[in-house]
Amino acid sequence: METTLRGVGVSHGVAIGEVRHMGTAVLEPPAKQIPVEEAEREQGRARQAVEAVAADLIARGNLAGGEAQHVLEAQAMMAQDPELIADVERRIAVGSTAERGVYDAFAAYRALLANAGEYLAGRVADLDDVRNRIVARLLGVPMPGVPDSDQPYVLIARDLAPADTALLDPTLVLGFVTEEGGPTSHSAILARALGVPAVVALPGAGEIAEGTVVAVDGSTGEIFVEPSQEKRAEMESASAARKAALSAVTGPGATSDGHKVPLLANVGGPGDVPAAVEAGAEGVGLFRTEFLFLDDSKQAPSEEKQTAAYRAVLEAFPEGRVVVRVLDAGADKPLDFLTPADEPNPALGVRGLRSLLDHPDVLRTQLTALARAAEGLPVYLEVMAPMVADRADAKAFADACREAGLQAKFGAMVEIPSAALRARSILQEVEFLSLGTNDLAQYTFAADRQVGAVSRLQDPWQPALLDLVALSADAARAEGKSCGVCGEAASDPLLACVLTGLGVTSLSMGAASIPYVRATLAKHTLAQCERAASAARAADSAEEARLAAQAVLSGE
Repeated sequence: METTLRGVGVSHGVAIGEVRHMGTAVLEPPAKQIPVEEAEREQGRARQAVEAVAADLIARGNLAGGEAQHVLEAQAMMAQDPELIADVERRIAVGSTAERGVYDAFAAYRALLANAGEYLAGRVADLDDVRNRIVARLLGVPMPGVPDSDQPYVLIARDLAPADTALLDPTLVLGFVTEEGGPTSHSAILARALGVPAVVALPGAGEIAEGTVVAVDGSTGEIFVEPSQEKRAEMESASAARKAALSAVTGPGATSDGHKVPLLANVGGPGDVPAAVEAGAEGVGLFRTEFLFLDDSKQAPSEEKQTAAYRAVLEAFPEGRVVVRVLDAGADKPLDFLTPADEPNPALGVRGLRSLLDHPDVLRTQLTALARAAEGLPVYLEVMAPMVADRADAKAFADACREAGLQAKFGAMVEIPSAALRARSILQEVEFLSLGTNDLAQYTFAADRQVGAVSRLQDPWQPALLDLVALSADAARAEGKSCGVCGEAASDPLLACVLTGLGVTSLSMGAASIPYVRATLAKHTLAQCERAASAARAADSAEEARLAAQAVLSGE
């Protein structure tokens, strides 16, 4: 009998197939005491397992490439955290086995983060995955991971760690469903990059029996368990029509009446560029430079290394627009040489621009490298600061750019509600705004962007969030400047129309989403987008906003 479940759709497309469940390692090793004379040997076993898992994560990253590589390298750093390793060895010294010492140390770290309310608590899936891999290696049991199958299937898991998501084979994994996670989690972002339909934050998904046929709609978030033949045919027909529509629309982003909306790509480095170019990106709307710094948490990359990486991206878009975000460190991206180790809540502490202003030499080196990378290229370089709170922040960043001799436009990211509320003031110091809707939602609703339990408040359709977008866009229009969106909200084709109607001047997203957004914009006029935006803002919930906008754009 067909039943319908609803989660949060995070990656477009339709998948129909049998369910396979994610395999997991033994989560809790036995608690037994070892003689004191065995402690040194057990400590050695623990260190070897940690290094082996870190090496495996790096190897997986090298195979995956692109943004996935940077995520997995960050996860390898998590495995090698000196404080965690020291805690493991301390526990072994007082009688724990290597595997139990690892398990208990990670459990304590996990609880500490959760109780402190830190932003890093949102990386629980990553932390648990590292722990499971180390414990599995010590116990000699299979690593957690995707099931072995030579037939295509729909994968169901409690959550997917980046190490698993990055190496999904799209020819076998038709789509995936998770019980946890949110629309801006690592797994969701990587799913969009892979082009695999995905639904997250679906409680009870793990109860769907192995082998059950399900139909997954990554756009609506609907899961149809044991779908009828009619439902399958309906979804397959809609999917085919969608693909045909995508291939029929090419060229720059624009509404049906010719209002231009440049469609840009979010990239983490040179490895993400080929997919962006293939998707027809008109440039880069968010170059996340922090991944270059995560290669070594103890020191910043040299000016020469930065220059080479930046130039590789700039050269890919001759006469295009490339928006670079300077280093966004802190919170879930700690760097030993830059961010404080003892902050009670790093998400609300010294992160982003605040870290850079405390370390002007790091900012100066990055800006100088960007200036050198752009020399002689016809690219339109724009550089923006993360976590700008007010005009003083914007001025400090603009002054630093000028002092470094950077020939580019300077901008500010709107990720803090104060920046949206005082956008016109900030625009007295910079030339453009870029809305980071992921963090803006997190700070507006006090809802960690990685926690599935509060995914309702992370939904970019929330009317309060749309109000802040409108405030920012109105301020930019009044000042004759631009206001783009580089958060994940831009990857939702329907929401892209609403954002256009709110006055947003460009949209940046993962490369896989660009064709969907291009095709949807091309079906509607600017006036329709504006009416849809008004209808969405008049609603009282995210779901009502989505339905109201959909009704306007479908002519109901």
